[in-house]
Formats: sequence, C-alpha cells, structure tokens
Amino acid sequence: MDSQTISTNNSEDQLYAAVDLGSNSFHLVIVRVVAGSVQIIGKVKQKVQLAAGLDDNMCLDDVSMERGWKCLETFAERLQDIPLSNIKIVGTATLRIAKNAQTFIDKAQQILNHKLEVISGEEEARQIYLGVAYTSANQGNTLVIDIGGASTEVIIGNDMQPINLVSLEMGCVTFMERYFVKGEITEQNVQTAITEAKQRLLPVIDDFVCFDWKQCLGASGTPQAIVEILVEQGISDAIRLDYLHILLQQCIDCAHIDNLNIDGLTEARRAIFPSGLCILIALFEQLKIEEMQISGGALREGLIYGMLENSEENDRRQLSLDEIKARFHIDEQQSNRVSAVADNLYKQLCAQTNICNFDALAVINAASQLHEIGLHIEYKQYHRHGAYILTHVSLNGYSQMQRKSIRDLVLNHRQELDISIFEQYHLDLQPLLFSLVRVLRLACLLSIRRKDDVLPEIKLTVEGSHWQLAFPPNWLRSHPLIDVELANEKWLQHKVGWKLTFS
Repeated sequence: MDSQTISTNNSEDQLYAAVDLGSNSFHLVIVRVVAGSVQIIGKVKQKVQLAAGLDDNMCLDDVSMERGWKCLETFAERLQDIPLSNIKIVGTATLRIAKNAQTFIDKAQQILNHKLEVISGEEEARQIYLGVAYTSANQGNTLVIDIGGASTEVIIGNDMQPINLVSLEMGCVTFMERYFVKGEITEQNVQTAITEAKQRLLPVIDDFVCFDWKQCLGASGTPQAIVEILVEQGISDAIRLDYLHILLQQCIDCAHIDNLNIDGLTEARRAIFPSGLCILIALFEQLKIEEMQISGGALREGLIYGMLENSEENDRRQLSLDEIKARFHIDEQQSNRVSAVADNLYKQLCAQTNICNFDALAVINAASQLHEIGLHIEYKQYHRHGAYILTHVSLNGYSQMQRKSIRDLVLNHRQELDISIFEQYHLDLQPLLFSLVRVLRLACLLSIRRKDDVLPEIKLTVEGSHWQLAFPPNWLRSHPLIDVELANEKWLQHKVGWKLTFS
C-alpha cells in the first residue's frame, strides 16, 4: 500500500485506522496520508480465534470474549490519537452468527470508544475486493478468494468494480473445530472436510466459472501461509493444485496438529492450516483454478481506501448516473425532485428502524434518479421498460447486488406491486428492499406535480409494516390530486399486506 497514491483535498498529514475483528485474528492498521501518498505506519495482529468460542448453540463463551476484549484494550490506546471520523471498525462472520454477539459488541464499543459495525457477508466480500483492487495489479477479470476464520469470500471483479460476490459459511477455525477433533489429521477427516467445502460451493459454482478471469488472487490467511512455505522450500511459483496436494499429504503424514512440522509454516498458523488447506483445495477443484497469486491487501485495506476514496467513489457513481440520464433523456429536474423526497423519507425511516444497511442510500438515490428511464420507450409500461434497460446497461460504481436492487425498485415504483421478485434476495435483505420500494413509490407520488416548492414538511412514522404520513392541517384537502393518489397507493400497498395511512 506504501506506493499507492490517493487524491485528497487536505495538504496536511492525516491519520486513518481500520480495525477488522475477524473470526481468527483481530487486526489494526494505521496509515498516514502525506501529500496524497498512503503510508502504513502501524500494524497490529493478535490471534484471538473468536470463532473457536462458539458452542453448539452458536453462542460465544466467556473465555473467547475475554480474549477479544483484552486485545481491544491494546488497540484502544493506539486509536485514541486518531480522529473518530477517520476510524472504521468492523466485525465479520463470527459476530454475524453468534446469538450473543451484542454482549461482546457492547463492551467492545465501550473499550474502543467507537461504534463497531458488524458487516454483512456481501459487504465483507466487497470490501475485500476493493482492498485487493487498490493494492494489486488486477488487469481484466480477476477472481479473488479470502479464507477467514468462519467464512470464505469469493469475488469476481474487473478493475475497481466487483461483478459477482458471495460469502460462504466455512472458515479455517470453524472447520478445524468440526473436522479436526482433538487435533487428529487423517485421510478420512481431510477428505470429509474437502467434501463438505465442495458441497457448500455447489450453489455458486456456475456464477463464477462462467467468467473468463485473467488471474486469481488470494487475500491473506491460508494462501499467504502457503506462499511462505513455498518460499521457504525454495519454490518460486504461484500456488498450484499439485502443491496443495503435496502439502495435504505432509499434514496427513504428521498425523496430529502438535506434530505438524512443515518448513515455512509459522506456529501461529499451525492449528488452522490443515482446515484452511482443505477449503482451498475444494476451491481450486470446484472453480477450476490453475494458479493463484497473493494479493497486496484485503478487508482492512478496503476499509482504509474506502474512507479515503468515499467522495471520489460517489463522484464515479454520479458520473455514471449522469451519463445514463443524458443518454436516455431523463428529466434532470424531476429526477432530482424525486431523489430529494426519497432521501428525506429514507432518513426518517433510518431514524426509526435498524434496517438501513447494504449501502441503501446509494441504491435509493440511483433508483430515484433513474426511475423514468423507461419513458425513452413509451409511457404505459415504462417501469417495465426501465427494468429491462437497467438489466443491460452498465452502472459503474455499483456492485451487482446493488444494480439488481436498483432495477427491481424501478420495476416496482408504480402501478401494481410485485414483491415476489424480492424472494430471490436473502431473507435478511428483504425487509430493507420492501422499505426502499415504499420510499421510492411515495417519493414519485408526492412529486407528481413536477414542480419545486410544492410539498410541505412531511413526517413519516414507521411502526413495523404500518407507515403513516403526516401533513400540515388541511394540506391534503387543498391538494386533491395527491390526496387521490395516496388513497390509491394505500389500496395497492394493502393488497401486499402493508398498511399506509395519512393525515
């Protein structure tokens, strides 16, 4: 990362920090931005193995949480001299799945004096890809793999844009606990672990093998450990499947993790090496990987560069939206009106619920600006025409999931609601998308006059699926068009099980 250059509006030195509370290790990286150049000035890594503390009921035990809190006490001292706005702290797979994760999070936030965000698997994969893209020479389609303690992220992308990504619930710590009981390494348990990893890959294989990628990059962890072993053993080459099988046989020959003595394998990596190796072999065989290089960065670098590049990323997105609006002759003023109303309703929604994630503001903003793209074809079914166009048009700066969400929001922004289309999304994401649909529909409806300075202050109250809009006294009576449209919208939302009232 030292040689990378980032544009910044501030000429003076600035410090930034990213903290990654992984399932195996906790990481802290601190960088200094000097005249646009990013320099790493501090790195701390502690092996916490948080995932090892998960019991059969998916609850973290007290011992593992204490290990994590003790580690964070050392991080807190390093963070205290860095501006809070320049710090990003995230939790990953173990904190996503642990039923008592909030207990750990509450105390962690007290120790760090900073908010801890547990990111989704998809967001973790996206940040990993950005970290890889910023720090590695990735020309053309690139496959990126990161094997963590409790999850494995697989991403295909091009340049700075992830195209398809997935986070799978399998990691070197959880597989160690499940398949290498008491540290025994046998032919049977390694094959069981590989078979299980292959099974978990089955639903997503076709989504990746269909791409003609130019290179495969491994992000830290197991791939890094293998490269270190190859270097120690005098092999200057990419990671290849035959090397992996040789290493696997060496593990089996050692029979037990305590006896695992492979030149180049560090003591800190020894316990989780066989399990990580089994997962990597499954990935190589299922995804038809011929060779893998090591990336220059991963999640932490993605978080750092995300903070530094936030305004530039937004600019790239807006440039993409502006280009599309010009190409399809979208009414700029109307798109801005709808976007402003949607932004207002979205912020009121977020203030009352805890579902606002997945970069939802960028999604609703894009859908608001592009909702009339189908008018380029004709009016009657323009929402359907818009969805078709957005299926095929390029939206730079947005992930594949975000592009799909924008398309499906545009499809549902008027007339009858078809919420069955959101069944393809993860159950955890569906409530957010339902809310974004309602925000977009109301924003379009309230902007029907296509004039500025028409709307008063509108208060949105959210109680589950019941949304209530409050207008100033007698305002709706003096605006019968919007009153009638709201009545129709109330009925349409009622038909899908949502309640909308207004006064």
